[in-house]
Amino acid sequence: MALRVVQWATGGVGTAAIKGVLEHPDLDLVGCWVHSAAKNGRDVGELIGGDPIGVIATSSAEEILALDADAVIYAPLLPDPDEVAALLRSGKNVVTPVGWIYPGEKQAAPMREAGLAGNATLHGTGIAPGGISEKFPILFSAMSTGVTFVRAEEFSDLRTYDAPDVVRHVMGFGETPDKALSGPMQKLLDNGFIQAVKMCVDAFGFAADPTITARQEIAVATAPIESPIGTIEPGQVAGRKFHWEALVGGEVVVRVTVNWLMGEENLDPHWDFGPEGQRYEMQVRGNPDFTVVITGFQGEVGEQGPEPGVVATAAHCVNSIPAVCAAPPGVATYLDLPLFGAKAAPGLQRG
Repeated sequence: MALRVVQWATGGVGTAAIKGVLEHPDLDLVGCWVHSAAKNGRDVGELIGGDPIGVIATSSAEEILALDADAVIYAPLLPDPDEVAALLRSGKNVVTPVGWIYPGEKQAAPMREAGLAGNATLHGTGIAPGGISEKFPILFSAMSTGVTFVRAEEFSDLRTYDAPDVVRHVMGFGETPDKALSGPMQKLLDNGFIQAVKMCVDAFGFAADPTITARQEIAVATAPIESPIGTIEPGQVAGRKFHWEALVGGEVVVRVTVNWLMGEENLDPHWDFGPEGQRYEMQVRGNPDFTVVITGFQGEVGEQGPEPGVVATAAHCVNSIPAVCAAPPGVATYLDLPLFGAKAAPGLQRG
């Protein structure tokens, strides 16, 4: 029997997740929650640009809660803990890219209670945080011993990120430096990335200070830069860096960094990606030292189609569903789940 899946929200991640569920041999899409009235009552297949599939989208949370389903991929722009708790109490496992990757007790306790009440499990996942930032450095570290330092770092050109409202009003690009530095981005990122650093600290057994340090840097345009929000003028924010660090005795043992640039030209300070270009990097210092470089998750300027990293985030959600549904009720992190991967494309699957 295929697991019955509901998609909650149909933005970039939600749309990619629907396509992933439709391709997965062990999953069956049975419902979809949408925010806008324009999407309510429409066939989900048409919402994602395909043929009708017989699943009708609804903007009624009550309808979703009453639906017979095994799992929900919960992918709104921002999480609502009350919504997640209600889904868990209704008996639906929840997989989400918007939180709960490695929650502290204050965040985990109400979700654990809701999960136990509904015999369901909550799992936070994603790409960064939610994969590159903690899961995969821990996985690769199995080939080293005596680890002294762990680094995970993203290098992305934000000119490919076609979400202008988010880029300007949330990420702070195109704003003055003061406005960007005082804006919501640091706080929004802190929750997930601090959890990622803490997972690494606990998994490696570092005797780290319990406080994770967070800091950010700004670069401004020195000439007009074309971007998803239009032209970024000289003096406006065109590059951002965020860092999260765990320390032992003043020495950094875990660092996660995000580098978001509007291209590599016309920036002050002069930041660039280096000869390797856009990528994710994971570094472990131990015996032996090693660095893992991953390309392919960042799109190139001018490419058509969804951002690969958005699709990867959705895929991580989709592929985790069977393991999450089989896990004990409560909250499950990567440290609680078995190894899992993707399935073959539909034309290559076993009969």
